[in-house]
Amino acid sequence: MSENPKQLAGERAAEYVDDGHIVGLGTGSTAYFAIVRLAERVKEGLSIKGIPTSEASDKLAREGGIPLTDFSEVSRIDVTIDGADELDPGFNLIKGGGGALLREKIVARATETQIIVADPTKDKAVLGAFDLPVEVTPFGRHATSGHIGALGCDPILRTDNGTAFVTDNGNHILDCPFGAIEDPSGLERALRNIPGVVECGLFVGLTDRIIIGQADGTVEERTRNN
Repeated sequence: MSENPKQLAGERAAEYVDDGHIVGLGTGSTAYFAIVRLAERVKEGLSIKGIPTSEASDKLAREGGIPLTDFSEVSRIDVTIDGADELDPGFNLIKGGGGALLREKIVARATETQIIVADPTKDKAVLGAFDLPVEVTPFGRHATSGHIGALGCDPILRTDNGTAFVTDNGNHILDCPFGAIEDPSGLERALRNIPGVVECGLFVGLTDRIIIGQADGTVEERTRNN
């Protein structure tokens, strides 16, 4: 019987958390398993505090008994465990499929060690098969979409039950089919220079370790050489 690659990756990542750590709690189907395992370790005596990247992760952590904190109390995070929609050999990511990209990037930027957990389907030679999520303000969304489109895509408004999807921060998301992204850093800069763009789902230079679970029960780990 095949193993669950997401569970393997999430549970392995949870073992990198030590007593006293401030932990960024990611969002998504793979980070879910890391949070569940951390909750088990807390019940076993592990002393940590978590900072969730979404309302969903906040709820899961509270239900599991993980003590929480926020940036009014701490300025740095020891380790964050989060997922990705795509990752490339340069440790660049596309994130935001779950709609939490802004909080995820705030947490990632404040983190000493960022661990990304994934299954093999997320491992790509080049980013871009997954449409790039871009979080935008509702005000001026159509104008913002036009400016994004001028960079080489046809943005699609993300919807939920027929209406615009609203992020935890009250914004909208445009899913942008750029195709192969050969220069993630350059595209990230270009998008963030557009008024109305709050954040984009390109995560460049923020990942330290990648953990990929395999269906045969093995786990692959990669560490970025700084």
